[in-house]
Amino acid sequence: MAFADSDAPTGASTLPTTLKILVAGGFGAGKTTMVGSVSEITPLSTEEVMTEASLGVDDLSGVENKTTTTVALDFGRITISSELVLYLFGTPGQERFWFMWNELAAGALGAVVIADTRRLETCFPSVDFFERRGIPFVVAVNHFEDTPDHTDAEIREAVDLPADVPVVLGDARDRESCKEMLTTLLRHIMRRRALARTGPGAAQRATSMG
Repeated sequence: MAFADSDAPTGASTLPTTLKILVAGGFGAGKTTMVGSVSEITPLSTEEVMTEASLGVDDLSGVENKTTTTVALDFGRITISSELVLYLFGTPGQERFWFMWNELAAGALGAVVIADTRRLETCFPSVDFFERRGIPFVVAVNHFEDTPDHTDAEIREAVDLPADVPVVLGDARDRESCKEMLTTLLRHIMRRRALARTGPGAAQRATSMG
């Protein structure tokens, strides 16, 4: 099921017809779940059962019950409107697979960084990666049951985010919540593009349209 045209942020037609979007974050944060929740096609997943090779290598703190892991990428697709399609690429979260991030990031116009409320520090490498490369991103806080609620301000301070980076509170299992994450990212990309073209005034007008 695709987004209805009314779901598309105003001005989306000014963007390329197809966009490559990354879904990043720490191990077990909910990247595969998000791609699967929002994709209109059966998502490609490279999840494999964890083996003894991961013992002492992957940090399972807070996700001790996790039995599978993404070893390459997740892939999904969502149609925003007749003019705009997103291709979603989920990155592997473990440090031993970070070497793949550069390849996956090639051609990406933006990213959703999934933050795990049980261990926010696991999203730091993703935030740093996109900041260093100048790739627009939003932080989507995936709230898990039986974990404390965090406000936008608390997340922003904990992750030390720049003031212009949006924070979205949501649930990677919920399609509507995932759509809001992506819509927020698209608006952020448009603001960045407007600012690069004509300065802060255009970026403010793009924000008011959201």
